[in-house]
Amino acid sequence: MFYLQTSPTLYRILIAFHLIGAAVWIGGHLVLATTILPRALRNRDPSIILDFEQGFERIGLPSLLLQVVTGLLLAYRWLPEISAWLRLDSNVSIYVVVKLALLAATLGLALNAKFRVIPNINRDNMHVLASHIVLVTVMSIGFLLAGVAIRTGGLF
Repeated sequence: MFYLQTSPTLYRILIAFHLIGAAVWIGGHLVLATTILPRALRNRDPSIILDFEQGFERIGLPSLLLQVVTGLLLAYRWLPEISAWLRLDSNVSIYVVVKLALLAATLGLALNAKFRVIPNINRDNMHVLASHIVLVTVMSIGFLLAGVAIRTGGLF
């Protein structure tokens, strides 16, 4: 089986790119959830959210993709046997599974929003999109906490 040998320099580069992607993803969702969403709900105007999302997608989606690629490479570096990711017999495997579950949930919400919620959004059902936004924001913070736990041996 192929083993990803990374030098300390390459490891630092992977971490740096992973953190850059996380900063954009988490920061964008915090801005959306704490400033854009309340204004849109107050004005009952979904176009405020849609305008932000349209601009954010240009940098947000590539940052998420960057996190996925670097995250998989980092997980493979920590646990080179992919089956070990799912064993839940170490802190690293537990947090890798947490991150994979958060990724699956994030992708599920994103697809639901893109194909079901946003095409039918109006001033009367904005709460559905609002719940998606809040959930993705909370999950993005969960990604961050799981990453911290991997690098520090746990959160507590």
